[in-house]
Amino acid sequence: MAINKEWHQKNKMPKNPTFDQRAKWHLVHQKNCSCWPVPKKLAQEIKKRYES
Repeated sequence: MAINKEWHQKNKMPKNPTFDQRAKWHLVHQKNCSCWPVPKKLAQEIKKRYES
């Protein structure tokens, strides 16, 4: 898995993020970097909240 160092430097996870901030960061991250996937529990909660 390759890390997009430039993207990570420009897009830090906010301190004490809300659920929506975490979800958005991980979804955008997934499109721009392949260093790790969205955590399984977070992906399940995103699906539950936004795809219902």
